[in-house]
Amino acid sequence: MELLLNHIVYKHHPSLVLGFHACEQEIGEELLKGTKGFKASENGFDWLGSGMYFWENSPNRAKAYGIELKDKRKKLKKPMVIGAVIHLGKCFDLLESHCLEVLQAHYISLKKLYLIANKPMPTNETAFIGDSDKLYRKLDCAVIEYMHSEIANQKGTPFDATRGAFWEGKDLYPGAGFKEKNHIQLCIRNPNCIKGYFRPLESDYKYPDV
Repeated sequence: MELLLNHIVYKHHPSLVLGFHACEQEIGEELLKGTKGFKASENGFDWLGSGMYFWENSPNRAKAYGIELKDKRKKLKKPMVIGAVIHLGKCFDLLESHCLEVLQAHYISLKKLYLIANKPMPTNETAFIGDSDKLYRKLDCAVIEYMHSEIANQKGTPFDATRGAFWEGKDLYPGAGFKEKNHIQLCIRNPNCIKGYFRPLESDYKYPDV
């Protein structure tokens, strides 16, 4: 395990990315004013472990998720989307093959611990009837958090962020290899990755997008 972690190189993303976060309007306005700070999600079913979540370069996906939290899940009263300028720092990027190998190795290690303890492993579970995406990612969350804890135990340099691509929703069209809700998700663990928040603007359609 230590050998795998020591060979993670090229994990510092050199450029800034834009992330979009859906939240209650009151909280969003406080973040924009600087009166409220970073708050990590720490649910046992979070897809990428503990951290503050953003949709990479997708304000429309963040807006749709905010509406879903309001209308279907009753978790937001007045949803708002805020943008953030993010430097991913040392990023555990699940679009990179070696990171996938590292996560798989930690799964095997964690499974052995559960076998020794004679306990069942967590599983990814459905959030509602017909949930084919298994939105409660208890297994994935447990493996990712175990990886982070092992890095801390080995006195290694922690990851600042985790990045993953997800194929979610129904087929975009019959026979498609794309889904309606495909997205890249960012989980920020180090608040210093966030260089600033902003209010997303609507495009001025009199001019081309740049």
